[in-house]
Amino acid sequence: MLKSRTSRGRWRAVATVAAVLAGGSLLPAAPAFAVHGAVPGDFNGDGYRDAVLPAPGANVAGKEGAGAVVVLYGSKSGISAAHRKTITQNTAGVPGTAEAGDGFGSATATADLNRDGYADLVVSAPYEDTPRGKDAGLVTVLWGGKSGLTTGTDLPAPSDYLERYGTDLAALSIGAGSRTQVAVAGSEGSLVFKGPFSRTGTFGSIAREDNTASPASVALGDFDGNAVLDVAVTTVGLSDLSGGEVYVDPATTFRQPKRGNGFIAASGDVNGDGYADLVVGDPLDPYVAGVDGALGGRVLVYYGTAKGIAASTEPVQVTQDTAGVPGASEKEDEFGGALAVADLNRDGLADIVVGAPSESLASKSRAGNVTVIPGRRTGALGSGSYSFSQDTAGVPGASETDDFFGTTVSVGDVNNDGKPELFVSAAGENNFTGAVWAFPGGTSHPTATGTKLFTGPTVGLTQQSGTALGGYGLLWLI
Repeated sequence: MLKSRTSRGRWRAVATVAAVLAGGSLLPAAPAFAVHGAVPGDFNGDGYRDAVLPAPGANVAGKEGAGAVVVLYGSKSGISAAHRKTITQNTAGVPGTAEAGDGFGSATATADLNRDGYADLVVSAPYEDTPRGKDAGLVTVLWGGKSGLTTGTDLPAPSDYLERYGTDLAALSIGAGSRTQVAVAGSEGSLVFKGPFSRTGTFGSIAREDNTASPASVALGDFDGNAVLDVAVTTVGLSDLSGGEVYVDPATTFRQPKRGNGFIAASGDVNGDGYADLVVGDPLDPYVAGVDGALGGRVLVYYGTAKGIAASTEPVQVTQDTAGVPGASEKEDEFGGALAVADLNRDGLADIVVGAPSESLASKSRAGNVTVIPGRRTGALGSGSYSFSQDTAGVPGASETDDFFGTTVSVGDVNNDGKPELFVSAAGENNFTGAVWAFPGGTSHPTATGTKLFTGPTVGLTQQSGTALGGYGLLWLI
């Protein structure tokens, strides 16, 4: 097996300097590979999806970095900070107790796991100390109901799973029983929990895979159209690659990585042929010029087929130098550092939302940028792409050095008008307290006009640094 490759250290240096200036710690001492945030889900069954704003660095009852999740309830007028619920491990009905450094909310995922009509929220605390050991990690399901998220149960890790269980999560339901699944990544491999799930914490079965390098990201999708979910895994960086290896169903197939590499995976039907496609973000510059990666970062698209995604499949590469994509590929943009796949323009095709959290704008280094690449039935990806930054007219705030706008991205319709909203976070905003922007859905795609900005203080999180509202994304890894 190839050896794991360490982070380039640039993010560590930025965080360390900021921590010294703030007089306190900002992020976990250990690498936080939690790359996904939950899409909005209707947790209380009122017909409106509710937005999920993780805050894994939040202090709780004096416990630094215990972590929290803020739910902003949807309505006809969208979401507001006034209609919210903050959930921690000290909240009644939630398993565990808030402790320093737990990182509750590091990864989140949404699906109706028990198929009762209410969305459920899966939340990880990868640095939770458990009987399995220090920083062994914990994954909790918060069950939706008429009163929202009021009770929770754990998804148990195997007794010999000793380190950072829950660094990333994915959840998807395409039917009853085993067609509903939760995938969990951690330092010691990935696990897939299969339904049926119940509010009492039972589930159908569990599959474990621990023979690849440590997973950085997991995603679920039906890549061969057989109505059986497949799991995609990307690993942490390896010694001779710009990113990690890419696998599909590594626990049940011969462990042969796909062509290309990257750190974050997502799925959706980009070309509308009925098969889910795998999209992978590979944000780092080439480790070996001409061998892997792309200057400024790239996104790879593996199209699903009736035979799935073959090992020999050559993915389609998209960069900021691709025709139709705004901007230009520049060193250390980290295009592909955040990823979501969803239909934003309502044409039946999934679009690719790409964060470039280290994109420099004017003289502002690492200010960050987000690009949307529309799905296409035919022709090359790139045409019709558009982008947002804090310098886009109508977007609250302004681009500043080390904002990292585009740390995480997600999509969901929170006012039930059929026009999905786009959510973008910036972990470095306001002394690393973080911020989340909600771009309203528009006629053909989300628009900057009417964008809402949520910061830590606006949602009741008042600490002066390190809250990380919106999540850490890949920042520790890249």
